[in-house]
Amino acid sequence: MIDQSTICAISTAPGNGAIAIVRLSGTNALTICDKVFTAASSKQISEQKANTVHFGTIQDGEDIIDEVLVSIFRAPHSYTGENSIEIACHGAPFIQYRILQVLLKNGARSATPGEYTQRAFLNGKMDLSQAEAVADLIASSSAAAHKVALQQMRGGFSNEIANLRGRLLNFISLIELELDFGEEDVEFADRTQLTNLVNEIQSLIQKLVNSFELGNVIKNGVPVAIVGNTNVGKSTLLNALLNEDRAIVSDIAGTTRDAIEDTINLGGITFRFIDTAGIRTTLDKIESMGIERTYSKMKQAQIVLLLIDADRTIEDVNDSILRVNQAINRETQHLVVCINKIDLIADPQGFAKRLIGINADDKMLFISAKQKHNIDSLTDELLKTVNMGAINEQDVIVTNIRHFEALKNALGSIDRVNNGLEGQIPTDFLAQDIRECLHFLGEITGDISTDEVLGNIFKNFCIGK
Repeated sequence: MIDQSTICAISTAPGNGAIAIVRLSGTNALTICDKVFTAASSKQISEQKANTVHFGTIQDGEDIIDEVLVSIFRAPHSYTGENSIEIACHGAPFIQYRILQVLLKNGARSATPGEYTQRAFLNGKMDLSQAEAVADLIASSSAAAHKVALQQMRGGFSNEIANLRGRLLNFISLIELELDFGEEDVEFADRTQLTNLVNEIQSLIQKLVNSFELGNVIKNGVPVAIVGNTNVGKSTLLNALLNEDRAIVSDIAGTTRDAIEDTINLGGITFRFIDTAGIRTTLDKIESMGIERTYSKMKQAQIVLLLIDADRTIEDVNDSILRVNQAINRETQHLVVCINKIDLIADPQGFAKRLIGINADDKMLFISAKQKHNIDSLTDELLKTVNMGAINEQDVIVTNIRHFEALKNALGSIDRVNNGLEGQIPTDFLAQDIRECLHFLGEITGDISTDEVLGNIFKNFCIGK
């Protein structure tokens, strides 16, 4: 059941600003506003038309708190689907909280995290996947994350799921009809058409499941571990990529003893660079702990950026290549080899030919981190590892782990339907697997949901949204 109480919250970010927004939503939003707002026109807010803005003062009795602008939204044409008020006041935290206090004093209650969006979902203004996309949009830190979240909020993902469910519902209805007339031995659902539909849906769900790898990268960033021997220039490279002195650079071997992380936006994608401790044999207990963390970070990275010092002996270099090859998974991780300090040697290409353990498909770049030579080529190579084509082609991309798990379950159900059709199993077993697939697809959009699921989703929203 939908809570009928009127809620209020500050919707703008904490701190000082030119203006702030205080929101009020619920059945009594307009009448509560009338109790605290005096319009310059002397007219009551509850008597004004929807989608209008009014200047006046917010007061606590005779005490004027601030001069404000009040915007009116009447049900069902508001974000929440309820009567709503937005008060634009001056941005001092003191003013914001005074206005909030006077609203609470006159009948409103404080909104819980995500309650505005939860009410929008419960009132049919958006489905559950669109509601979750609101949180992703607020948290987006790159152009790609913003684009995907906006597409999902506008219903791109929801439309895809609705289309799949609609077509399956049509067939499950026919199969249920067959079960009702089981004694008559009639067939309403054409098995050839059902097989074709199941194959198509199976392919579409598999495509959505596969898109999660890219979606996770877009949402959380691409982890890039910078690894190599001590003093090869890892910290210098991190500083060059970030264009700031983030890591300490020294001629003393083993300066970096812990992983240093920072993010940068390249071509609309967030990359998380991890500067690690140099790989070598050491008796220093603290440095050894740092090297252990290097191997751990290396295994977690999607891209391993192996930095090689062109001024080192070939034996040292090949030893570091061997150590990295033993630590990473060549099938799931992308290795980029950077030969650094090329300004110190005459024949970088000849040096590269003497390296052992580099595969033919490994990308090799010649750079100078100190001189920032070929850093642009490195950033271009990093971007090539991310499939930007799917974003540019407006494909539906799954970024939410809850959606991913539901899709995997739906795929398992539709696989069983396909196997059942091939094995000509009884109709009632087919119906059960189709119902399961419909159930898992419905979980994504909220057609099938529980209070516990809703609670877990909306508790992660910020208050005021």
